Amino acid sequence: MILIGVDPHKSSHTAVAVDTAGHQVAQRRFVVNAGTFRQLMRWCEQWPDRRFAVEGAGGLGRSLAQQLAAAGENVVDVPSTLSARARLLATGGDRKTDAKDALHVAQVALFRHDLRLVVQEDQTTILRLLTERRDDLVHERTRVLNRLHAVLRDLLPGGAPTGLSADKAAVLMKGIRPVTATDNCRRDIARDLLADLRRLDRQVKDNEAEMREAVAATRTTLTTLPGLGTVLAAKIIGHIGDVSRFPTEHHALARRRLNVLWALIRDHRTFEVAPPQHTVTATP
Repeated sequence: MILIGVDPHKSSHTAVAVDTAGHQVAQRRFVVNAGTFRQLMRWCEQWPDRRFAVEGAGGLGRSLAQQLAAAGENVVDVPSTLSARARLLATGGDRKTDAKDALHVAQVALFRHDLRLVVQEDQTTILRLLTERRDDLVHERTRVLNRLHAVLRDLLPGGAPTGLSADKAAVLMKGIRPVTATDNCRRDIARDLLADLRRLDRQVKDNEAEMREAVAATRTTLTTLPGLGTVLAAKIIGHIGDVSRFPTEHHALARRRLNVLWALIRDHRTFEVAPPQHTVTATP
């Protein structure tokens, strides 16, 4: 069996093949372009019995790792921290090259059996992308709304009230009668901001509709929990993924730092966080 370690970069990927003893058999550097994956697979055809180890398969190596997984290859994700430790322990100290990095990636995967297996992206990835997009839209909407508040403050006596929305702002702006050229400019800017606010409102609404369909496609039971709606369920599923990869609920909570999450449900498997225990000491 040959294990192929890959050190991915934006402009090139370096692959090193090692045998079962961890000795280097071959290496090759691939320039990143439309034919990179084809070239890599053609090079690997000489080893029918093979596995792949990609450094940072959830980050810079995501594209290549997903292509390999889609092609039915056995791929594991090697965290950069593990390959860095292997480099420090290797002969020659911490001198760093792409070829050595790929070699250390392969050697780590050869002797570590607890590495994450790379699987094809599924509905959980879609949910993560949708929730991240929603966060961006909400942040941008908040920025635009704050800016509109600031402009209306200079156009209206007392400014705009709190709880401002696009419809409320439109009503307030109907009563604005600019006197100076400066106020005319402020009114024009306010109109632009109002148009931006309406556009963002539509985008957030469309995003939530997509998210609702994506959550329904997972057939999750999370939304049956009191107080847990579509958006929060999408965030949990999107960022946690397949909960069966965690041995216990404590591993799951530590992984994503979800300090307030009290239950994780995946199909028929439930994790419940035990309430904290307090010890009361009586003083004489």
